[in-house]
Amino acid sequence: MRADGWQLTGDLDEFLAAAGEFLRARPVPHIMALTWAARLRERGTGPYGGGRPLLGRLAQAGSVHGTCHQLPGRGLGLTPLTADQAGSLAARLAALGHPVPSVGGDHDTATAFATAWQHHTGATPTPAVRLRLRRLGTLTPPDPAPPGRAREAGEGDREQLMDFCRGFAADVGEDVTIDAGTWPTTRYADKRYTFWETPDGTPVSMAGVNPPVAGLAQVDPVYTPAAHRGHGYAAAVTAAVTRATLAAGATEAALFTDATNPTSNALYQRLGYGVHSDWTTYTFA
Repeated sequence: MRADGWQLTGDLDEFLAAAGEFLRARPVPHIMALTWAARLRERGTGPYGGGRPLLGRLAQAGSVHGTCHQLPGRGLGLTPLTADQAGSLAARLAALGHPVPSVGGDHDTATAFATAWQHHTGATPTPAVRLRLRRLGTLTPPDPAPPGRAREAGEGDREQLMDFCRGFAADVGEDVTIDAGTWPTTRYADKRYTFWETPDGTPVSMAGVNPPVAGLAQVDPVYTPAAHRGHGYAAAVTAAVTRATLAAGATEAALFTDATNPTSNALYQRLGYGVHSDWTTYTFA
């Protein structure tokens, strides 16, 4: 074992054998590590450019105290760490010459790593994304609900789903191509989707949900085209997909919101999704 305690591997099975119990014990703060581990197990690294991922665990006195994960060509993701723990990881990766184009995690952890990475490499961190992780308490659907109904999307809805997902990706500034050829390789492909339809059957809003991991289901994405906003459709479809995933066996639900958008944060707060923590992504010049 190295003195800093960080054990790095590209083997998912090895990583989960050592760190899986740690991650599953607190699924909400570990939501991104669990989600990407499940996605890698299901798909492998091919859809993300091939190569081996970087998977790390911090071992202290025989126990795991934190993890990191990075897919080929992507940013580094962190579970909650102390400043010293984040600093030791930055020192280790810098010594290896390992590229880190960006880092994301809860605000304090990501900031500590970014500060240490700048110290060791000279790379200047720039805050790029500010999110708010929200955890469901008691689901409180909108009352009254807007006209229409919820309907689970099926295989025949693929074109509509891709159109809505393209709109969502554009809204959040995600650089991704979504069409019939690329759909299976995107992060959008392995979700269950629900539409909110008006009484005449027109889909006006959409919510997706990831397959549950450790009992936790992440609602993502939620999207309403601009022409249909302001009618309560997003609240209604989010409540519907949340209710459905809990009825199917998930024990918890969570979602991310844009920390700078007061409208969406107020909406999810009313539905019962209380604030768990703030998250930040830094890019490095």
